[in-house]
Amino acid sequence: MPIVGNNGPGWTGFTTSRDALMIVVTRLNDSHFAINPDLIERITANPDTTLIRVDGAKYIVTESMCEVIDRISRYRATVIALTHELSSNGHQQRALELVENVTHPDAEHPMPLRPRKI
Repeated sequence: MPIVGNNGPGWTGFTTSRDALMIVVTRLNDSHFAINPDLIERITANPDTTLIRVDGAKYIVTESMCEVIDRISRYRATVIALTHELSSNGHQQRALELVENVTHPDAEHPMPLRPRKI
């Protein structure tokens, strides 16, 4: 599996650590950095490719818009493949269910987790 900073044969442009899946792109000064593609709001290419995150941060990269979109597509395919791998390896999946609201029998009124500001 590719690792951040690997530019050799087979380099795919994304990391596949189980801790964090990200795509790797290149700044204009040829340094590599990883970015979470789920936080990219839009990509512009006029003339430089600019990644704009949901928080407004902008990153100018050397890759073309098509290359970045391809890396995001492969990233998402990898996430789906890992999910399928986990489910086929016998990991138990619990169904979501409603939980009853249980209060302490001695309490007259349920206590909020945080005090309310009035």
